[in-house]
Amino acid sequence: MKKNDLSTLQITKELVKLKSITPNDAGCQSLIIEILKKLNFKFEVICKNGVTNLWAIRGLSPPLFAFAGHTDVVPTGNISEWATDPFTPTEDNGFLYGRGTADMKGSIAAFLVAIIEFIKDNPDHNGSIALIITSDEEGPANDGTKLICEFLEKKNIFLDYCIVGEPTSEKILGDTYKNGRRGSLSGNLTVKGIQGHVAYPHLANNPIHSIAPALLEITNTNWDNGNEYFPKTTFQISNIHAGNGATNIIPGEINIEFNFRFSTESTPELLQKRINSILDKHHLKYNINWLLNGNPFLTKSGKLTKAISESIYEELGIIGNMSTSGGTSDGRFITKISKEIIEFGPCNATIHKVNEHVKISDLDMLKNIYKKTLAKLLI
Repeated sequence: MKKNDLSTLQITKELVKLKSITPNDAGCQSLIIEILKKLNFKFEVICKNGVTNLWAIRGLSPPLFAFAGHTDVVPTGNISEWATDPFTPTEDNGFLYGRGTADMKGSIAAFLVAIIEFIKDNPDHNGSIALIITSDEEGPANDGTKLICEFLEKKNIFLDYCIVGEPTSEKILGDTYKNGRRGSLSGNLTVKGIQGHVAYPHLANNPIHSIAPALLEITNTNWDNGNEYFPKTTFQISNIHAGNGATNIIPGEINIEFNFRFSTESTPELLQKRINSILDKHHLKYNINWLLNGNPFLTKSGKLTKAISESIYEELGIIGNMSTSGGTSDGRFITKISKEIIEFGPCNATIHKVNEHVKISDLDMLKNIYKKTLAKLLI
């Protein structure tokens, strides 16, 4: 890209043009390297199982400030439902349309321009600046940010501050930023019965009937009361399947998929133990396969939360709400190598949807907030 093309809007457009459907980076990180290489950044590209990861760092002195994000996007769905081609960035009525505009290529563009402008204004700033970029956030996330964090830990590199550019704003830019996320624990429960004919129920054991009282107890259980940072832990059933479609057969088993979103007041081990206890109490023959998607993480108020909140107020004139709501994010990996983490980015109303878009004016304001935060921590 030419020097005069290095605006937040133009970089966002260039990134959106690249069809980086997870886990394909599609050249996004090469574009990032091209933009940063004249600023004395050092680069490490880590590739595994079709995933591309980038660690970029400028400087060696503390404190170490990092921006983190992902270049991969979710699939477009039915393109015919889009008003414009999802990979042709289109301006309309003050908005930029395209897959990834909000989640999260707009944030990456804002990172880059904030860094460029900050270094230009403060060539002798304190500390160091880094980026953690992956193409495996929207997918399984096994070979993405997690891999970079393991790489950095082995090199004994730890962050002081990290901003993850997830789209956290809800109604207007700056109204919400996140200082943590709940944990996610999934379970796949199979309850065994005895298959038989519906006309002879005494010769069978219907697992749907057997599990019903236990499910009622589970869904009515108060798992914890949350705390000042997290709401109560929640349990939700996402799928139930039993039988083969015939109306005259009692099924031999039932499969139930469920998920906990849990606070720091609970642990995966405790939740598993409590589920097993309820199922055992109801004398069920069952098996559960567990998957821990991520533990909760939390940054308590510190220099980074103060800097981001002040920057939001200075740029937008609003006081942002600090929250731990929403799904999991790559912050769950970064928390192992960073003292403080904040997630902050554009409005999330259209992420993962048809006609995803971002307000064009928000892009520069987001950049300014990132730049102000850098200045508060590195000058």
